[in-house]
Amino acid sequence: MKLLIIEDEKELAGSICSYLGNEHFHCDMAYDYYDAIDKIHIHEYSCIILDITLPLGSGLTILKELKAANKAEGVLIISAKNSLNDKVLGLNLGADDYLTKPFHLPELSARLAAILRRKSFDGKNRTSVGDLVLDIQDKTVKTPAGSIDLTRKEYELLVYFIANKNRVVTKEAIVEHLWGDHIDMSDNYDFIYTHIKNLRKKLIRSGCPDYVRAIYGMGYKFEIPG
Repeated sequence: MKLLIIEDEKELAGSICSYLGNEHFHCDMAYDYYDAIDKIHIHEYSCIILDITLPLGSGLTILKELKAANKAEGVLIISAKNSLNDKVLGLNLGADDYLTKPFHLPELSARLAAILRRKSFDGKNRTSVGDLVLDIQDKTVKTPAGSIDLTRKEYELLVYFIANKNRVVTKEAIVEHLWGDHIDMSDNYDFIYTHIKNLRKKLIRSGCPDYVRAIYGMGYKFEIPG
């Protein structure tokens, strides 16, 4: 899943990015207000980690901008400010949670995971979709025939499809979500076709219907009947 870390302390931002990278997240970073504004209008993120105090502007203004643009990203505020007013104002402006500096990275990861569960899976660690049972915490997928052995990218792709079930997602959105800014965006999406083909094969081999439909000229839809 793709995250945006808005934090002017580059060492802290790098530590967060490195830690969450090991948790299978892809992180973009913005070190000031204008860089952050550019990124939130260009890209879609699963969640934004947001410092309130930024060079050239305020994180609270970024929250207002997200709300005005009807952006659906989850937001976790991180700030050295520990006053009740800051927390209340941030939450009232649309933030999902507030973590005071200094914090431990495992706690940040746990807070982030909770936001993502609320946003995509109604707060549940486990969700059932069709014949699939997805355990977000353990990162496992089960069918009536047993567990499916997926690669990291196949698992991330399946989670993305399930979070967007019955909606068309473009190839560009899939690339951006799974690889972020770490891959050259070109017109050649052969690597996407390979991951989708392998995921479909494994699901069908496990007795599932072929949930993934190619929508000509648009992208893909993970279609659940009913």
